[in-house]
Amino acid sequence: MQTRRWKAVGLMRRILSCAICTIAMMSLLSVHLHIFPRHSKLPDPFKLPNPQIEIRDKILGTEQEQRWTSEFTPPNVFLGPLSSQQFPVWRTNCPRLWKPVPNRDYMPCTQPTPNYTAPPESRGYLLAHTNGGLNQMRAGICDMVAIARIINATLVVPELDKKSYWQDSSNFSDVFNEDHFINALANDVKVIKKLPMEMSGATKADKYFKSWSGMDYYQGEIASMWADYKVILAAKTDSRLANNNLPADIQKLRCRACYEALCFAPQIEAMGKLLVDRMRSYGTYIALHLRYEKDILAFTGCTHGLSPAEADELKKIRDANDEWKVKDIDPREQRSKGFCPLTPKEAAIFLSALGYPSNTPIYIAAGEIYGGDSYMDDLRSRYPMLMSKEKLASIEELEPFANHSTQLAALDYILSVESDVFMPTYSGNMARAVEGHRRFLGHRRTISPDKKALVRLFDKIEQGIKKEGKLLSDKVIERHKKRQGSPRKRKGPIPGTKGMDRFRSEEAFYVNPLPDCLCAQSRNLNTSVS
Repeated sequence: MQTRRWKAVGLMRRILSCAICTIAMMSLLSVHLHIFPRHSKLPDPFKLPNPQIEIRDKILGTEQEQRWTSEFTPPNVFLGPLSSQQFPVWRTNCPRLWKPVPNRDYMPCTQPTPNYTAPPESRGYLLAHTNGGLNQMRAGICDMVAIARIINATLVVPELDKKSYWQDSSNFSDVFNEDHFINALANDVKVIKKLPMEMSGATKADKYFKSWSGMDYYQGEIASMWADYKVILAAKTDSRLANNNLPADIQKLRCRACYEALCFAPQIEAMGKLLVDRMRSYGTYIALHLRYEKDILAFTGCTHGLSPAEADELKKIRDANDEWKVKDIDPREQRSKGFCPLTPKEAAIFLSALGYPSNTPIYIAAGEIYGGDSYMDDLRSRYPMLMSKEKLASIEELEPFANHSTQLAALDYILSVESDVFMPTYSGNMARAVEGHRRFLGHRRTISPDKKALVRLFDKIEQGIKKEGKLLSDKVIERHKKRQGSPRKRKGPIPGTKGMDRFRSEEAFYVNPLPDCLCAQSRNLNTSVS
């Protein structure tokens, strides 16, 4: 009896051993040979949510997925990497990265004061030749609106710059909604599309308005020209109006012109909205204004990490441009002072130190990156979900805007303003314009890198003195707590500066329209915040 019992126990052991071995083998095979298909309902962090695909699955089933996708997705559209990278365990506080900064109840307050009147009788016509890229022209156009009001002029729709570095042939109506611009300002300034025929032969006063000028200059020196001329031509439009110490109604008019009247052309607005929707389908996203482009590197003389041949190419570009007055630049001094754009590698280290995970969707708001993939690989290796206009849209969709850098920059502008987080790597015209617009729309999170401090950290990492990790991350986060776009008054001039340097050191009006155009909700919305 006892012998039978032991035989039964032995048989059971052999059966269990075989079962365990079988289960183990099947598990290994299911992982490495994919015998068991992945469940279609499991969440994929890089899967593009698409109502068309959901309907497809219900009607056709999953077997026709390949054909359906090819019919609805442009061939060059990015579908995301196949797998995500592991993220350091010490970065666990991700919600704070996307949470809007406290806006302290500040709201736009651009309505005129009770003393504001309809446009007075026009004394003549103001022509304006804008200069620079998209955002430099935007600011100049809005200033011309305010100047036309100050000198009682009829403003002729400004002419866009066609001779700058970008050589863009776009007209005003190609980039902006011309009719809306005219109608939106009807109660402020009379705006017309063209100079009347009877004025075409009139002698024009060709004038370079003084930079950062105030009411006295325009009401005195410029307005006095009406005695001899019926047409005044502003040869340049950038920084021609003071940032501060102007009447409240003039400052509010600048904001109405910039944020309400000067909208993009319908075709640009439509494409911009489409690209934002496609970008949002990947989740919350960062718009990274990666200003690592040939023109700005040549202009600033920044050559860190570049080859001698590349540095020489940039110097030749700078020397050949008559508009750029400074030719001899010390690249090391520029970088140490924080005057250089972050490199793609530095931008990646910075975002990682702030705590943004590697599966963060990032929209690259920029033109052609200098050096191409050779430098972008440092960013892509950390953040594989890098998107651009060319990845979000087909060649056919972008064809109407091709070879028009101003229109393409407008698309970048829209995606940057609408992003969950905006981070510029260089404080140029676009960075300033987008920051101001995001402040106006509710102080959306805008990260301003402290490049002077960061450069020292980057150099120590490169030298092996410091390592990336929690200690470095804590230091970077602490340094940038107050550089996230929260409400504050516009900064005045640097103490001790005089003359034009005093005005040049001020924070530009369109970077921060507070207090002139943003008021605490509890206060009268027609008065500025003190």
